[in-house]
Amino acid sequence: MRLNKYISHNTRYSRREADKLIEEGQVSIGKTPIKDFGYDVQTEDKVFLKGKLIKENKELTIIVYNKPKGTLVTKKDDRGRATIYHKLPGKFRHFIPVGRLDYASEGILLLTDNSEVATALMESSLDRTYNLKIDKPISSEMITAMKEGLILDDARAGAHEKSKIYSMEFAPFAGFEIRGEGKNFSKLRVTITEGKNRELRRFFAHFEAKVLDLKRVSFGGISLNNLPTNKTRFFTRREYDDIHQFMKRKKANAKAEVYNAANEKKQAQENLQKKEFQQKQKFNKKD
Repeated sequence: MRLNKYISHNTRYSRREADKLIEEGQVSIGKTPIKDFGYDVQTEDKVFLKGKLIKENKELTIIVYNKPKGTLVTKKDDRGRATIYHKLPGKFRHFIPVGRLDYASEGILLLTDNSEVATALMESSLDRTYNLKIDKPISSEMITAMKEGLILDDARAGAHEKSKIYSMEFAPFAGFEIRGEGKNFSKLRVTITEGKNRELRRFFAHFEAKVLDLKRVSFGGISLNNLPTNKTRFFTRREYDDIHQFMKRKKANAKAEVYNAANEKKQAQENLQKKEFQQKQKFNKKD
């Protein structure tokens, strides 16, 4: 694990704060100060921060947070806007959010003190379900795109003005339900399996529809239920069991991929050697 990641995982400091501490010479391996940001912490290493040994966090804690509108999912904002860490209790200051919800969106946000779990959940294809309201009736083109997916060379409509992501591919929605329609609005519940940057806002903006309200109500089968806005709850024992099983499957799949890749490489080498041998035999016969 990279040094800054190790510090953020086992202390209250973020990775950026860890980088600054490393730069200031306040981090050491044993008695040796280290300023190599790319250093990989080894199992036998004893990492000290400001002269105190960092104790590895062996426990896994995950919380469900009902994020309110008007908050950013980040540690700091250069414009002074409120972040989730202004709202969350101080004991969760070092927790890592699983993905993002933009400033104007609300709903379920998982946070954990385990960076490996956070990354695995972020990169997963677990269902994400949203309630949303747009400022137009649903068109047949929208329905087709929700069923079949969409590829946009220019997906800047609906994006943040500073976003550097131009093109985007939208997978078919895992499900959708039209829950209400009027002359100037539609209410939907949609389920997607990705967590791309402002994905739903970009999707509907392609059809010149503005998302008026966006609330994520579940992630990977974990639901908000009756959790009030700006409140948190810890995972239940069953939810922890599900996460442990999810991580076991992920690690088993990763192991299988490495094994299969090694076998494919070995097979390719054997085929090449066989081909070279056959060519050599053929050449010797000609002689």
